[in-house]
Amino acid sequence: MDAYWDGPLPKPRVRTMDEIRGVLADPGCPEVRTLLYLMFRACARTEEDGNWLLRHDLRFDITVIPPAVICGEYVKTKGHYHPVSPDGAEYPELYEVLGGRGIFLLQTRDLSDIVAVEATKGDIILVPPGYGHVTINPACQNLIMANIVSTRFSSDYGPYESHRGAAYYYMQSGWKKNPAYSDLPALRFCTAPPLSSALSAGGIYGLIGREGILGCLNHPARGFPDFPVI
Repeated sequence: MDAYWDGPLPKPRVRTMDEIRGVLADPGCPEVRTLLYLMFRACARTEEDGNWLLRHDLRFDITVIPPAVICGEYVKTKGHYHPVSPDGAEYPELYEVLGGRGIFLLQTRDLSDIVAVEATKGDIILVPPGYGHVTINPACQNLIMANIVSTRFSSDYGPYESHRGAAYYYMQSGWKKNPAYSDLPALRFCTAPPLSSALSAGGIYGLIGREGILGCLNHPARGFPDFPVI
């Protein structure tokens, strides 16, 4: 982690095989893993940065997903949606790939849009309001990513749990439709959109202290003029 993060790290939250078994392509997979990925919540390089995040109801996290294939499926996060904020739009989330390669699989609640976004080191992804998301590590190295998110809500895992995962699974053999969904549209593919030099220079951590930009994470109805939409 030293190559990607030069600050202190809290004790990680460990996501285990048992916790995501219900969203796997093969929930009966006999493989057992006590560790699938690590989530370091509420990170900050300095006390000043940590206090700013707390005052603005924001959290900076780091997630490490080691490479793995589970009964033919590439390792992934569990997947969740965000609830509606008081201003009427669902909360978004901001991600950055710090190391490795990942696929952000986004889907709207009504499944009118399902998109797989490929991202590599330095790429920044805004998960827009209304999209659930799963992150997949399709590579042979650790996927290390950071995120900034509002602390004013709890994630909703229910739709993914009740449908045995996202609308598509990413297998070693390629993309596979989840049979728990019906009438799925074709999967859309894209790469992470380019960012302005002002945003990309310091990564998302460099946005700490800039309420004018990060305020949209708590007030999504303001829009996202600083971030390209997927």
